[in-house]
Amino acid sequence: MSLHWTLIAGFLYAEIGLLLLLLVPFISTRMWNKVFKSRFLRGLESQLIYYFYVLVAILILFFLDAIREMQKYSSEEQQQKTADHPSHLDAQMQMNMRLFRAQRNFYIAGFALFLFLVIKKLVSLISANAGLQVAKEAAIKQAESASRAAESLMTTPSVDESTDTADIKDLTEALEKAKKEAVTAKKDVASMKSQSESLAKEFDRLMEEKDQLERKVNIMGDGDKKDD
Repeated sequence: MSLHWTLIAGFLYAEIGLLLLLLVPFISTRMWNKVFKSRFLRGLESQLIYYFYVLVAILILFFLDAIREMQKYSSEEQQQKTADHPSHLDAQMQMNMRLFRAQRNFYIAGFALFLFLVIKKLVSLISANAGLQVAKEAAIKQAESASRAAESLMTTPSVDESTDTADIKDLTEALEKAKKEAVTAKKDVASMKSQSESLAKEFDRLMEEKDQLERKVNIMGDGDKKDD
């Protein structure tokens, strides 16, 4: 294996180890988020995106080169099979070995590119999950504080409500008392009115009797004067 393919194979093995480490269940997403948000990675955050695209471009180039070599040796193998005079056994073994290496490089480059994209997506999902957990905890705390505030508001108006009920009861009693006093006053006014009417009638009757007596006295006085 040449040097560059050895490096790509080592990069593939490192990706497999990192992927297994990211999938370890006892390491929480919050811990990974702290690692991703560390000062060292924050300092390289602006440059990591360029490294990512550079590595993707390199892996794509090696992947395409492996496809080219695989097609090249496959076509040569087909030509040897269709030739009138079959090649020597050593030449066939050399051709098969080159085709095998091209296929091996194809899988190494393909899996390295695939796992690199998977790790990038997994890191973004872990960071998003950690952010959602923090937001969920903040929302739960806010909901708990809101529920406590609502409970305190519900208990405070209960005292005011009892006070208002007592006030309403007192006002109702005062209103009933005022109604009864108004009815009594109306009855008193009606009785006084009837008494005043009867007194007026009695006064008129007495005035008529007085007038009659005065007329009688006058008539009697005139009769006495005539007798004299």
